[in-house]
Amino acid sequence: MINVNKKMYELGNEGSAIRELFEYGKKRKLEIGDDNVFDFSIGNPSAKVPEKLTKTLKELLDNEDIHSYTSNVGDNKTRENIAKYLSSTYNTYIDKNLIYMTCGASASLFLAFNALVESEDDEIILFAPFFPEYRVFIEKTGAKVVVVDPDYDHFEINFDDLDRKINKNTKAVVINFPNNPTGAIITNKTLEKLSNYLKDKEKQYNKVIYLISDEPYREIIYDGNVCPFVTNYYDDSIVCYSYSKALSLAGERIGYTLVNPKAKEAENVFKAICGAGRSLGFVCAPSLFQKAVGLNQGLLCNINEYKENRDILVNNLTKLGYEFVYPKGAFYLFVKAFENDDIAFSKKAMKHELLLVPSSSFGIKGYVRVSYCVKKEVIINSYDAFKKLKEEYK
Repeated sequence: MINVNKKMYELGNEGSAIRELFEYGKKRKLEIGDDNVFDFSIGNPSAKVPEKLTKTLKELLDNEDIHSYTSNVGDNKTRENIAKYLSSTYNTYIDKNLIYMTCGASASLFLAFNALVESEDDEIILFAPFFPEYRVFIEKTGAKVVVVDPDYDHFEINFDDLDRKINKNTKAVVINFPNNPTGAIITNKTLEKLSNYLKDKEKQYNKVIYLISDEPYREIIYDGNVCPFVTNYYDDSIVCYSYSKALSLAGERIGYTLVNPKAKEAENVFKAICGAGRSLGFVCAPSLFQKAVGLNQGLLCNINEYKENRDILVNNLTKLGYEFVYPKGAFYLFVKAFENDDIAFSKKAMKHELLLVPSSSFGIKGYVRVSYCVKKEVIINSYDAFKKLKEEYK
Protein backbone atom coordinates (compact mmCIF):
# COMPACT_ATOMS: atom_id res chain seq x y z
CA MET A 1 0.00 0.00 0.00
CA ILE A 2 1.22 3.52 -0.75
CA ASN A 3 2.37 5.68 2.14
CA VAL A 4 -0.54 7.95 3.02
CA ASN A 5 -2.19 9.14 6.21
CA LYS A 6 -4.03 6.09 7.51
CA LYS A 7 -6.85 8.05 9.15
CA MET A 8 -7.43 10.11 6.02
CA TYR A 9 -7.41 6.94 3.92
CA GLU A 10 -10.02 5.35 6.19
CA LEU A 11 -12.27 8.41 5.98
CA GLY A 12 -11.95 8.55 2.22
CA ASN A 13 -12.40 4.82 1.76
CA GLU A 14 -15.46 4.48 4.00
CA GLY A 15 -17.32 7.74 3.42
CA SER A 16 -20.37 8.76 5.44
CA ALA A 17 -23.49 6.61 5.56
CA ILE A 18 -25.51 9.57 4.26
CA ARG A 19 -23.30 10.10 1.23
CA GLU A 20 -23.03 6.39 0.49
CA LEU A 21 -26.81 6.07 0.38
CA PHE A 22 -27.04 9.20 -1.75
CA GLU A 23 -24.53 7.82 -4.27
CA TYR A 24 -26.28 4.44 -4.25
CA GLY A 25 -29.57 6.22 -4.95
CA LYS A 26 -28.13 8.03 -7.98
CA LYS A 27 -26.86 4.75 -9.37
CA ARG A 28 -30.13 2.95 -8.64
CA LYS A 29 -32.17 5.67 -10.38
CA LEU A 30 -30.16 5.15 -13.55
CA GLU A 31 -30.91 1.43 -13.35
CA ILE A 32 -34.66 1.44 -12.61
CA GLY A 33 -35.77 5.06 -13.08
CA ASP A 34 -36.13 8.06 -10.76
CA ASP A 35 -39.78 7.35 -9.96
CA ASN A 36 -38.97 3.90 -8.59
CA VAL A 37 -36.43 5.00 -5.99
CA PHE A 38 -37.52 6.74 -2.80
CA ASP A 39 -34.39 8.57 -1.79
CA PHE A 40 -34.72 10.10 1.69
CA SER A 41 -30.99 9.99 2.35
CA ILE A 42 -29.53 13.48 2.07
CA GLY A 43 -30.65 16.92 3.22
CA ASN A 44 -30.55 18.38 -0.28
CA PRO A 45 -33.08 21.25 -0.34
CA SER A 46 -35.86 20.78 -2.88
CA ALA A 47 -37.52 24.20 -2.59
CA LYS A 48 -36.64 26.63 -5.37
CA VAL A 49 -34.05 29.31 -4.88
CA PRO A 50 -35.96 32.57 -4.25
CA GLU A 51 -36.42 34.59 -7.44
CA LYS A 52 -35.05 37.69 -5.74
CA LEU A 53 -31.77 35.92 -5.07
CA THR A 54 -31.53 34.73 -8.68
CA LYS A 55 -32.14 38.30 -9.84
CA THR A 56 -29.41 39.57 -7.51
CA LEU A 57 -26.94 37.03 -8.90
CA LYS A 58 -27.66 38.14 -12.47
CA GLU A 59 -27.25 41.79 -11.55
CA LEU A 60 -23.97 41.13 -9.78
CA LEU A 61 -22.63 39.20 -12.75
CA ASP A 62 -23.67 41.97 -15.16
CA ASN A 63 -22.51 44.97 -13.17
CA GLU A 64 -19.55 44.08 -10.99
CA ASP A 65 -16.07 42.66 -11.16
CA ILE A 66 -17.43 39.94 -8.94
CA HIS A 67 -14.73 37.30 -9.23
CA SER A 68 -11.93 39.13 -7.43
CA TYR A 69 -10.65 38.21 -3.98
CA THR A 70 -12.37 39.61 -0.94
CA SER A 71 -10.52 40.01 2.36
CA ASN A 72 -9.61 36.68 3.94
CA VAL A 73 -12.39 37.12 6.51
CA GLY A 74 -14.95 38.08 3.88
CA ASP A 75 -16.51 41.01 2.09
CA ASN A 76 -16.82 43.98 4.44
CA LYS A 77 -20.27 45.13 3.24
CA THR A 78 -21.64 41.58 3.49
CA ARG A 79 -20.42 41.24 7.06
CA GLU A 80 -21.91 44.62 7.88
CA ASN A 81 -25.29 43.61 6.44
CA ILE A 82 -25.28 40.34 8.36
CA ALA A 83 -24.45 42.10 11.63
CA LYS A 84 -27.22 44.67 11.10
CA TYR A 85 -29.78 42.00 10.24
CA LEU A 86 -28.97 39.77 13.21
CA SER A 87 -28.84 42.70 15.62
CA SER A 88 -32.25 43.92 14.48
CA THR A 89 -33.94 40.51 14.18
CA TYR A 90 -32.80 39.13 17.53
CA ASN A 91 -32.68 42.41 19.48
CA THR A 92 -29.00 42.03 20.22
CA TYR A 93 -25.65 43.50 19.19
CA ILE A 94 -23.51 41.69 16.64
CA ASP A 95 -20.15 43.12 15.55
CA LYS A 96 -19.33 42.79 11.85
CA ASN A 97 -15.66 42.59 12.83
CA LEU A 98 -16.36 39.28 14.60
CA ILE A 99 -17.91 37.59 11.53
CA TYR A 100 -15.82 35.30 9.33
CA MET A 101 -17.35 34.25 5.99
CA THR A 102 -16.95 30.53 5.24
CA CYS A 103 -17.69 27.84 2.70
CA GLY A 104 -20.81 26.65 4.51
CA ALA A 105 -21.42 25.49 8.07
CA SER A 106 -18.94 22.61 7.86
CA ALA A 107 -16.04 25.00 7.32
CA SER A 108 -17.51 27.28 9.98
CA LEU A 109 -17.54 24.49 12.56
CA PHE A 110 -14.08 23.25 11.61
CA LEU A 111 -12.67 26.73 12.06
CA ALA A 112 -14.29 27.08 15.47
CA PHE A 113 -13.01 23.72 16.69
CA ASN A 114 -9.48 24.39 15.42
CA ALA A 115 -9.46 27.86 16.95
CA LEU A 116 -10.47 26.61 20.41
CA VAL A 117 -8.68 23.29 20.88
CA GLU A 118 -5.32 23.70 22.62
CA SER A 119 -4.31 20.16 23.57
CA GLU A 120 -5.29 16.50 23.39
CA ASP A 121 -6.71 16.84 26.89
CA ASP A 122 -9.48 19.13 25.61
CA GLU A 123 -12.95 17.61 25.36
CA ILE A 124 -15.92 18.75 23.27
CA ILE A 125 -19.39 17.63 24.28
CA LEU A 126 -21.99 16.54 21.72
CA PHE A 127 -25.65 15.78 22.40
CA ALA A 128 -26.80 12.59 20.69
CA PRO A 129 -28.16 12.30 18.11
CA PHE A 130 -25.76 14.61 16.25
CA PHE A 131 -24.58 15.32 12.71
CA PRO A 132 -21.92 12.64 12.01
CA GLU A 133 -19.24 15.00 10.70
CA TYR A 134 -18.96 16.71 14.10
CA ARG A 135 -16.93 13.74 15.27
CA VAL A 136 -14.68 13.87 12.21
CA PHE A 137 -14.03 17.60 12.60
CA ILE A 138 -13.32 17.39 16.33
CA GLU A 139 -11.07 14.34 16.20
CA LYS A 140 -9.00 16.00 13.46
CA THR A 141 -8.10 18.75 15.96
CA GLY A 142 -6.83 16.13 18.42
CA ALA A 143 -9.56 16.80 20.98
CA LYS A 144 -11.74 14.11 22.52
CA VAL A 145 -15.42 13.73 21.63
CA VAL A 146 -17.71 13.23 24.64
CA VAL A 147 -21.27 12.14 23.83
CA VAL A 148 -24.22 12.93 26.09
CA ASP A 149 -27.01 10.34 25.88
CA PRO A 150 -30.33 11.48 24.43
CA ASP A 151 -33.47 12.62 26.12
CA TYR A 152 -35.62 10.15 24.22
CA ASP A 153 -38.88 11.85 25.19
CA HIS A 154 -38.21 15.19 23.48
CA PHE A 155 -34.68 14.97 22.04
CA GLU A 156 -33.72 18.22 23.70
CA ILE A 157 -30.97 18.04 26.36
CA ASN A 158 -30.35 15.32 28.90
CA PHE A 159 -29.05 17.42 31.79
CA ASP A 160 -28.51 14.43 34.07
CA ASP A 161 -26.08 12.82 31.66
CA LEU A 162 -24.51 16.18 30.83
CA ASP A 163 -23.71 16.56 34.51
CA ARG A 164 -22.00 13.17 34.46
CA LYS A 165 -19.92 13.99 31.39
CA ILE A 166 -18.80 17.60 31.86
CA ASN A 167 -15.48 18.13 33.66
CA LYS A 168 -12.41 20.35 33.96
CA ASN A 169 -11.26 19.32 30.48
CA THR A 170 -14.46 20.42 28.75
CA LYS A 171 -13.53 23.03 26.16
CA ALA A 172 -16.86 23.44 24.39
CA VAL A 173 -20.41 22.18 24.13
CA VAL A 174 -22.13 21.92 20.74
CA ILE A 175 -25.85 22.41 20.18
CA ASN A 176 -27.81 22.10 16.93
CA PHE A 177 -31.41 23.35 16.83
CA PRO A 178 -33.57 22.88 14.85
CA ASN A 179 -31.86 19.55 15.02
CA ASN A 180 -30.46 17.27 12.37
CA PRO A 181 -31.65 14.47 12.54
CA THR A 182 -34.69 14.85 14.83
CA GLY A 183 -36.26 18.18 13.84
CA ALA A 184 -36.49 19.08 17.55
CA ILE A 185 -36.07 22.71 18.62
CA ILE A 186 -34.75 24.16 21.84
CA THR A 187 -37.07 26.28 23.95
CA ASN A 188 -36.17 29.57 25.60
CA LYS A 189 -36.50 27.85 28.96
CA THR A 190 -34.13 25.02 28.04
CA LEU A 191 -31.52 27.33 26.50
CA GLU A 192 -31.67 29.54 29.58
CA LYS A 193 -31.22 26.47 31.80
CA LEU A 194 -28.25 25.29 29.74
CA SER A 195 -26.68 28.76 29.80
CA ASN A 196 -27.01 29.10 33.57
CA TYR A 197 -25.63 25.60 33.99
CA LEU A 198 -22.55 26.37 31.87
CA LYS A 199 -22.00 29.68 33.67
CA ASP A 200 -21.90 27.78 36.95
CA LYS A 201 -19.44 25.28 35.48
CA GLU A 202 -17.21 28.10 34.25
CA LYS A 203 -17.03 29.37 37.81
CA GLN A 204 -16.52 25.88 39.24
CA TYR A 205 -13.62 25.04 36.91
CA ASN A 206 -12.33 28.62 36.65
CA LYS A 207 -12.18 28.45 32.86
CA VAL A 208 -14.12 29.44 29.76
CA ILE A 209 -16.49 26.83 28.34
CA TYR A 210 -17.67 27.76 24.87
CA LEU A 211 -21.15 27.06 23.58
CA ILE A 212 -21.05 26.45 19.83
CA SER A 213 -24.42 26.71 18.11
CA ASP A 214 -24.67 25.05 14.70
CA GLU A 215 -27.62 26.76 12.98
CA PRO A 216 -28.10 25.86 9.30
CA TYR A 217 -31.83 25.24 9.92
CA ARG A 218 -32.41 28.34 12.05
CA GLU A 219 -35.26 29.73 9.92
CA ILE A 220 -36.86 26.40 8.98
CA ILE A 221 -39.44 26.23 11.78
CA TYR A 222 -43.12 25.33 11.63
CA ASP A 223 -46.43 25.91 13.42
CA GLY A 224 -45.51 29.25 14.94
CA ASN A 225 -42.59 27.87 16.94
CA VAL A 226 -39.48 29.97 17.52
CA CYS A 227 -35.85 29.08 18.08
CA PRO A 228 -33.97 31.38 20.50
CA PHE A 229 -30.71 33.06 19.45
CA VAL A 230 -27.86 31.80 21.56
CA THR A 231 -25.90 35.07 21.98
CA ASN A 232 -28.82 36.50 23.98
CA TYR A 233 -28.41 33.74 26.57
CA TYR A 234 -24.74 32.83 26.87
CA ASP A 235 -21.79 35.19 26.51
CA ASP A 236 -19.08 32.70 25.57
CA SER A 237 -20.88 31.56 22.45
CA ILE A 238 -20.02 31.05 18.79
CA VAL A 239 -22.61 30.76 16.02
CA CYS A 240 -21.93 28.63 12.94
CA TYR A 241 -24.35 29.28 10.10
CA SER A 242 -25.00 28.26 6.50
CA TYR A 243 -27.36 29.68 3.87
CA SER A 244 -27.61 26.22 2.29
CA LYS A 245 -31.04 25.39 3.70
CA ALA A 246 -32.75 28.76 4.11
CA LEU A 247 -31.99 29.80 0.53
CA SER A 248 -31.67 26.35 -1.10
CA LEU A 249 -28.00 27.01 -1.83
CA ALA A 250 -26.53 23.73 -0.60
CA GLY A 251 -24.15 23.35 -3.52
CA GLU A 252 -22.80 26.89 -3.28
CA ARG A 253 -21.25 26.46 0.19
CA ILE A 254 -21.67 29.84 1.83
CA GLY A 255 -22.00 30.64 5.53
CA TYR A 256 -20.17 32.26 8.45
CA THR A 257 -18.65 31.87 11.89
CA LEU A 258 -19.73 34.51 14.40
CA VAL A 259 -18.16 35.25 17.78
CA ASN A 260 -20.46 36.75 20.40
CA PRO A 261 -19.16 40.29 21.16
CA LYS A 262 -19.85 39.60 24.85
CA ALA A 263 -17.50 36.60 24.91
CA LYS A 264 -14.41 36.85 27.09
CA GLU A 265 -11.56 38.10 24.90
CA ALA A 266 -13.88 38.00 21.88
CA GLU A 267 -11.33 39.66 19.60
CA ASN A 268 -8.68 37.09 20.49
CA VAL A 269 -11.11 34.25 19.85
CA PHE A 270 -11.86 35.78 16.44
CA LYS A 271 -8.14 36.13 15.68
CA ALA A 272 -7.74 32.43 16.46
CA ILE A 273 -10.55 31.69 14.00
CA CYS A 274 -8.72 33.81 11.42
CA GLY A 275 -5.55 31.88 12.17
CA ALA A 276 -7.39 28.58 11.75
CA GLY A 277 -8.70 29.82 8.42
CA ARG A 278 -5.21 30.72 7.32
CA SER A 279 -3.63 27.43 8.41
CA LEU A 280 -6.38 25.35 6.78
CA GLY A 281 -6.62 27.43 3.62
CA PHE A 282 -10.21 28.46 4.40
CA VAL A 283 -9.87 32.06 3.28
CA CYS A 284 -11.96 34.26 0.98
CA ALA A 285 -15.23 32.33 0.64
CA PRO A 286 -16.79 32.55 -2.87
CA SER A 287 -17.09 36.26 -3.65
CA LEU A 288 -20.24 36.06 -5.80
CA PHE A 289 -22.28 34.29 -3.14
CA GLN A 290 -20.89 36.34 -0.29
CA LYS A 291 -22.24 39.46 -1.94
CA ALA A 292 -25.48 37.81 -3.05
CA VAL A 293 -26.44 36.67 0.45
CA GLY A 294 -25.24 39.96 1.90
CA LEU A 295 -27.81 41.78 -0.22
CA ASN A 296 -30.60 39.37 0.73
CA GLN A 297 -30.60 39.13 4.50
CA GLY A 298 -33.89 37.73 5.79
CA LEU A 299 -34.83 36.17 2.45
CA LEU A 300 -36.18 32.64 2.70
CA CYS A 301 -37.19 29.90 0.31
CA ASN A 302 -40.76 28.59 0.49
CA ILE A 303 -40.62 26.48 3.65
CA ASN A 304 -44.34 25.77 3.35
CA GLU A 305 -43.31 23.10 0.84
CA TYR A 306 -41.39 21.33 3.59
CA LYS A 307 -44.27 21.70 6.03
CA GLU A 308 -46.63 20.12 3.50
CA ASN A 309 -44.17 17.27 2.96
CA ARG A 310 -43.83 16.80 6.70
CA ASP A 311 -47.57 16.63 7.21
CA ILE A 312 -48.08 14.07 4.44
CA LEU A 313 -45.22 11.91 5.69
CA VAL A 314 -46.35 12.13 9.32
CA ASN A 315 -49.92 11.17 8.40
CA ASN A 316 -48.81 8.27 6.19
CA LEU A 317 -46.39 6.77 8.69
CA THR A 318 -48.83 7.22 11.55
CA LYS A 319 -51.43 5.21 9.61
CA LEU A 320 -48.88 2.47 9.10
CA GLY A 321 -47.93 2.30 12.78
CA TYR A 322 -44.49 3.89 12.69
CA GLU A 323 -43.24 5.82 15.72
CA PHE A 324 -41.20 8.98 15.41
CA VAL A 325 -40.22 12.29 16.92
CA TYR A 326 -42.66 14.97 15.73
CA PRO A 327 -40.43 17.55 14.00
CA LYS A 328 -40.96 21.22 14.78
CA GLY A 329 -38.20 22.39 12.46
CA ALA A 330 -35.59 21.39 9.85
CA PHE A 331 -36.75 18.80 7.30
CA TYR A 332 -36.09 15.41 8.85
CA LEU A 333 -38.25 12.75 10.47
CA PHE A 334 -36.46 10.57 13.02
CA VAL A 335 -38.28 7.26 12.84
CA LYS A 336 -37.99 4.39 15.30
CA ALA A 337 -36.87 1.20 13.56
CA PHE A 338 -38.76 -2.03 14.12
CA GLU A 339 -35.59 -3.57 15.54
CA ASN A 340 -32.66 -2.27 17.56
CA ASP A 341 -30.25 -2.86 14.68
CA ASP A 342 -30.90 0.29 12.65
CA ILE A 343 -28.30 -0.69 10.04
CA ALA A 344 -30.09 -3.97 9.36
CA PHE A 345 -33.40 -2.09 9.24
CA SER A 346 -31.97 0.37 6.72
CA LYS A 347 -30.75 -2.51 4.54
CA LYS A 348 -34.20 -4.11 4.61
CA ALA A 349 -35.66 -0.77 3.55
CA MET A 350 -33.32 -0.74 0.55
CA LYS A 351 -34.98 -3.90 -0.74
CA HIS A 352 -38.10 -1.76 -1.16
CA GLU A 353 -36.07 1.05 -2.74
CA LEU A 354 -36.38 3.12 0.44
CA LEU A 355 -33.16 4.93 1.29
CA LEU A 356 -33.20 5.73 5.03
CA VAL A 357 -30.10 6.74 7.01
CA PRO A 358 -29.42 4.50 10.05
CA SER A 359 -29.17 6.35 13.35
CA SER A 360 -25.83 4.74 14.24
CA SER A 361 -24.37 7.47 12.04
CA PHE A 362 -25.84 10.00 14.49
CA GLY A 363 -24.55 8.39 17.65
CA ILE A 364 -27.51 6.28 18.80
CA LYS A 365 -29.15 2.96 17.92
CA GLY A 366 -32.60 1.98 16.78
CA TYR A 367 -33.77 4.83 14.50
CA VAL A 368 -33.52 5.98 10.91
CA ARG A 369 -33.51 9.51 9.49
CA VAL A 370 -36.00 10.31 6.73
CA SER A 371 -35.12 13.49 4.84
CA TYR A 372 -38.35 14.98 3.50
CA CYS A 373 -36.86 17.85 1.50
CA VAL A 374 -37.86 15.98 -1.65
CA LYS A 375 -40.55 16.35 -4.28
CA LYS A 376 -43.99 15.80 -2.80
CA GLU A 377 -44.61 12.95 -5.23
CA VAL A 378 -41.73 10.98 -3.73
CA ILE A 379 -43.43 11.03 -0.33
CA ILE A 380 -46.85 10.17 -1.72
CA ASN A 381 -45.55 7.33 -3.89
CA SER A 382 -43.40 5.84 -1.12
CA TYR A 383 -46.44 4.83 0.95
CA ASP A 384 -46.59 1.26 -0.38
CA ALA A 385 -42.86 0.77 0.15
CA PHE A 386 -43.13 1.86 3.79
CA LYS A 387 -46.13 -0.46 4.13
CA LYS A 388 -44.20 -3.44 2.77
CA LEU A 389 -41.29 -2.67 5.08
CA LYS A 390 -43.63 -2.63 8.08
CA GLU A 391 -45.20 -5.93 7.00
CA GLU A 392 -41.80 -7.62 7.16
CA TYR A 393 -41.92 -7.18 10.94
CA LYS A 394 -45.39 -8.60 11.60
